[in-house]
Amino acid sequence: MESLIVTRLATLGHPQRLALFRLLMRRYPDRVPAGEIAEALGLKPSTLSAYLSALMQAGLVTQDRVGTSLRYAIAMSQVQGTFDFLLRDCCRGRPDICSPFSLSSITGPDPMADPRYKVLFICTGNSARSIFAESILRKEAGDRFEAFSAGTLPRSELNPFALEVLGQKGHDISVLRSKNVAEFQGAGAPHFDFVFTVCNQAANEECPAWTGQPVSAHWGMPDPVKVEGTHAEKSLAFHQAYGALHNRIRAFAALPIASLDRIALQRAVDEIGTTSAGAPA
Repeated sequence: MESLIVTRLATLGHPQRLALFRLLMRRYPDRVPAGEIAEALGLKPSTLSAYLSALMQAGLVTQDRVGTSLRYAIAMSQVQGTFDFLLRDCCRGRPDICSPFSLSSITGPDPMADPRYKVLFICTGNSARSIFAESILRKEAGDRFEAFSAGTLPRSELNPFALEVLGQKGHDISVLRSKNVAEFQGAGAPHFDFVFTVCNQAANEECPAWTGQPVSAHWGMPDPVKVEGTHAEKSLAFHQAYGALHNRIRAFAALPIASLDRIALQRAVDEIGTTSAGAPA
């Protein structure tokens, strides 16, 4: 086992292989197409193939074929085994010393401060999907959650189709504006309990670690903004995106957060991200 751990650490010691590993960790449990990985990291296909081969030989990444596409995902059980070994051997069974944050439980916000959990939804443009998620959580469970959303693009605008759907669903659109993720980083920014990405491109981008180690997950779904066709066809795409997010957020709001440890809570939010879109709400 020790020689395998050494191999894995050496494999991750290469900056670009580490970047690839980190991308797949952000997308877990998704299986990501090779072409999407190459585009996100700016790698030539031959270079990417070599890096993926090294990670697979080390047992850190798995490969599956879906039709004609090869897709890759983190071999989570093997990664967890690596960390378990390091904690037991290098840390002498003292995770409180080596990993004070990753194994801690979610205890909820400071009872002396705002009693609601703070949740941030991130997309590329903050024009539709993340705006939907922010609005839905605020309406469905605003007494227990404080919802925010942001985009990774330097500048964006709210999509008129998204605003139309939100208006039809009875949301207050006067409080909405498109925001950049930088607004929620640095001194004075809220400390989030949960951070969710709702589009693949945003999840593929490298972001700084969030203060306080919030629980994070990827809830990717198709971008309705990219749908072409008639007004009715575009409107349907936005309604479907709204419905998918409504189903996921309703499941999230129903979680017994206070009674779950961090590992169980992480598993629960990951599972929510793999649910099908379902019917529009």
